[in-house]
Amino acid sequence: MGIAMGLSSFATTTLEDVAEASGDNPHVLQLYLFEERDHSVKLLKRAKAAGYKAVFLTVDTPMLGRRNLEIRNQFKLPGHLSIPNFQEQGDEKPEAEAEQRGQGRARRASEAGYTDSEGKRVLPKGPITFHSHAGNPTLSWERDIEWLKKECGDEMQVWVKGIATAEDALLAVHHGVDGIVVSNHGGRQLSKKSHVLVEWQMLTRVTDGALATLDALPEVAAAVQGKIPVHVDGGIRHGTDVFKALALGADFVWIGRPVLWGLAYKGQEGVELCLRLLSDEIKLAMALAGVVKVDEISKEYLVKMDKSGFIARL
Repeated sequence: MGIAMGLSSFATTTLEDVAEASGDNPHVLQLYLFEERDHSVKLLKRAKAAGYKAVFLTVDTPMLGRRNLEIRNQFKLPGHLSIPNFQEQGDEKPEAEAEQRGQGRARRASEAGYTDSEGKRVLPKGPITFHSHAGNPTLSWERDIEWLKKECGDEMQVWVKGIATAEDALLAVHHGVDGIVVSNHGGRQLSKKSHVLVEWQMLTRVTDGALATLDALPEVAAAVQGKIPVHVDGGIRHGTDVFKALALGADFVWIGRPVLWGLAYKGQEGVELCLRLLSDEIKLAMALAGVVKVDEISKEYLVKMDKSGFIARL
């Protein structure tokens, strides 16, 4: 359907298999930059060889948020799945997620990194898992963006994902990234009561501190001033959500959960249905708003209701 795909580093399918299935369709790698750089270097080399067009460096996970829904539901990766992008070659494949569950023959446990009593950083240990290796409090604008750009070379662009303020947007532009993704990590990072859903203009998990991406978007877009593309994710459920995001300065919109819901509903056919519905809804929203081109969509088509219940033009 000609839609770009972003693949998580911790996907349950290898980046090579996804690239092969994508053909000429553009695909990007969502990257956690590990404290042990060798792991990331290997992943970047594979992504370049497979034809990935960009890496989206996730910058909003210096530490993992307390995800109460996952704790309450005792979420674990199902036993028939693994994280193959980090499985070693040869006979000794560390089943990382199995080790988390305490199942099978675990070679050794995985441990997250930490700062000791003397202020020295102790690196993560054991096979790579999301909970032990994704968080990286040592990320630095000055050091890591330049390093990542050199590793990606001319083959892949470098974007930052997880920007929610004008200040960070300006830093991203200053350090020469190729684009920004306004994201709050699904509302799961800065949140204590994540089982509560708050409905703003777009449905996002916004509870004890994580700003809705739609509310963060105008500030970021204004700071960037068109120097680099600004994308947004989080809470996109309908074509009208896409229209709102474009009106508030986004160049591109990413969707996540609706695709998974379509997949759970009816496999490939369900995903195709999801994408068709969104496409139809976008066109319908544009038609009813009276615009015939995407670049005609602007904030003049939106109103906002304040706490007093009055509607104000944006």
